[in-house]
Amino acid sequence: MGSGPGSAQLNPVWRIAKAIGLATAVVLALTCVYIVVAFALVLFPANAGQARQASAVDAYVIAYGAHTDLVFPVITAAMDWTGYFPAADFAKIPSNADYIAIGWGDREFYLNTPEWKDLTLPRAAGALAGMHGTLLHVTYLRKADFLEYAHVLPLSAEQYAMLAAYVTASAPHPGGRMLAVPGKSYTPQDAFYEANGSYNMFKTCNTWVGTGLLQAGVPVSYWTPFDMLVSWHLQPATVPAQIAK
Repeated sequence: MGSGPGSAQLNPVWRIAKAIGLATAVVLALTCVYIVVAFALVLFPANAGQARQASAVDAYVIAYGAHTDLVFPVITAAMDWTGYFPAADFAKIPSNADYIAIGWGDREFYLNTPEWKDLTLPRAAGALAGMHGTLLHVTYLRKADFLEYAHVLPLSAEQYAMLAAYVTASAPHPGGRMLAVPGKSYTPQDAFYEANGSYNMFKTCNTWVGTGLLQAGVPVSYWTPFDMLVSWHLQPATVPAQIAK
């Protein structure tokens, strides 16, 4: 039984179907492991035992649902970000924008996926596989622009210096000025800059933020591939009534 011409013709099809099924099962299993490990690690954060120092800067982490940015005052006694990201690189910065949001991510994704509807499978696969370069995305903001998405990031003067050094080391800056990508932005108040490193499924835009917090001594998971893992140990910002409306 099962040795006739018909079964011989079906064997290649059966083998292909079996291979596809096995590959699908492996992908699903690895995805489950990826998610479980990420959420398990958040329960055992780094820097958890360190004494909280007095906050010296009004800093935040903003989480938009899939992506996180670091947010700092544009100018403090310790740091002036306009030297790295000058107004000339932006179409029009609001006169009352006194904060700067900085994120890191996949170049192809940043430049060609301004909205989720623009996401394609090849583009996503290329990003996860580390096939593209990376960029910094920088936006000048007013506090009202981001506070409802923000988590307070308490930083001592020393921690802020370490985090600022981490950000500046993430991109080439000959002569103290980052290298802008001409003609690329989402709005008049944002711009893209060349960055160091390669994006992949283990080193995402969120792990870039998480690694910076880790190095600065902020309580955070050792690995933060998802945005909620970055902000897990931070307190949500208090939103004034006029913003909440």
